[in-house]
Amino acid sequence: MKKLAVLFTVFTLLFSCNSGKDKIILQESNGRINHILIIMKNSEWKGDVGDAIRKILTEPVVGLPQPEPLFEITQVPENNFGAMFKASRSVLRLGITDKNLFNIATNVYADPQKIITITGKSKKKLIAEINKNSQNIIAAFKKADIHAIQKRVIKKYYNIKNISTFKKHGYSLKIPKKYRKVEDTGDFIWYRYHLTGGNSMELISYTYPIKSENDINGNNIVAKRDSIGKIYIPGAIKNSYMITEAAYTPHMFQTKIASLPAIETRGKWEVKGVYMAGPFLNYSVIDKAHNRVIVVEGFTFAPSINKRDYMFELEAILKTLKVN
Repeated sequence: MKKLAVLFTVFTLLFSCNSGKDKIILQESNGRINHILIIMKNSEWKGDVGDAIRKILTEPVVGLPQPEPLFEITQVPENNFGAMFKASRSVLRLGITDKNLFNIATNVYADPQKIITITGKSKKKLIAEINKNSQNIIAAFKKADIHAIQKRVIKKYYNIKNISTFKKHGYSLKIPKKYRKVEDTGDFIWYRYHLTGGNSMELISYTYPIKSENDINGNNIVAKRDSIGKIYIPGAIKNSYMITEAAYTPHMFQTKIASLPAIETRGKWEVKGVYMAGPFLNYSVIDKAHNRVIVVEGFTFAPSINKRDYMFELEAILKTLKVN
């Protein structure tokens, strides 16, 4: 009877009934945001294969004042990939086998978890598979980390019915309650999260009408955000306000937010007449159905410290945009 009781307990822990189907209950994954565990031979890690994957994963993040890599990486050989490492949230397995393979698996040993496996019939073919799938590798791990942040950080967020700008204009963000309202005019919102040492993470949003093709193709993004800065984001001295740093050309990319076409802009902001600056991330979402551009933006003020993970959290929040 004792043996039967033990077996029953084990099966209860491993399986639960979900809509008539057995579902494996996985342990909770661990690992820092923007960190990848790499499983491969030490000899390959120290050679050309390791160089190829390091080149992709440690590229500098676009738009930051100081160079910071896309991901922090840790390598262990396959025989060390035991229970502790199997709970890692982001895992990349590489090796030379009898076939060329690129595969993405979800929640294999833990939840949430993303495991990417890349193999090649030779060192040359393995490197080719790595290079061919470089953007897929980055996108898969980044998307998984975005979801992890959204799950962790945005557990409690403001009711959009209490945010005048969202209510008036029919769109919303899930703004975590750790952020505090700076401004909500009905046409412009500004929320701030205070970090240590006087540093901060900021969220702003507004809309403007589409009046020309330049509003659609992104040519007016810098001019518009500078005009908004002049109206709503003053500096510490008279006639100072936030602008896009003139000496730093922002990077722009076509993307989609809330299933709508959008332009992602990454660059640096500064305060006109005051020595203050930092990175910003702007999504200008083209809402043709309502003849408008919806802007959601995050920026940080955190001099002398790394900002990648702060900007990544802001990105995760901006990507909760919903348009009615």
